[in-house]
Amino acid sequence: MSTVDQIDDHQERCRPHLLTLRMLAWGEDEPALAAAQADQATSAIIAEVEAAIQTALADDNAHRHPAARMFLRPRLDRLAAAAQELVTAARNEDSAALRRHLRRFEALTSASWTVQHAVFDPVPPTRGS
Repeated sequence: MSTVDQIDDHQERCRPHLLTLRMLAWGEDEPALAAAQADQATSAIIAEVEAAIQTALADDNAHRHPAARMFLRPRLDRLAAAAQELVTAARNEDSAALRRHLRRFEALTSASWTVQHAVFDPVPPTRGS
């Protein structure tokens, strides 16, 4: 299985957790339960993003991208900070902040996958495909 395929597998495993977060942002769950679910979902997503990064960096071709680790680590740190803000908003029962932090968390998650593909995909997709 190629590095890109493995990245895609990690990304696919994030989808149910992102759905859980979307449902929490618009639901009326008990605050403690919502915070626990948000923490669990964001932790799972961060673990998948980190696992994808580690897989890509462990690949034999990673030596072609010596700056990748320094470039990807800060992105993972920003994702973790956004996750903490999201969980805090859920704990504080601040639905507007929860939705705002969810949008940021989703954008950072998406950006992480985009960057990983840009760095480790040997054949970038052609425009329009």
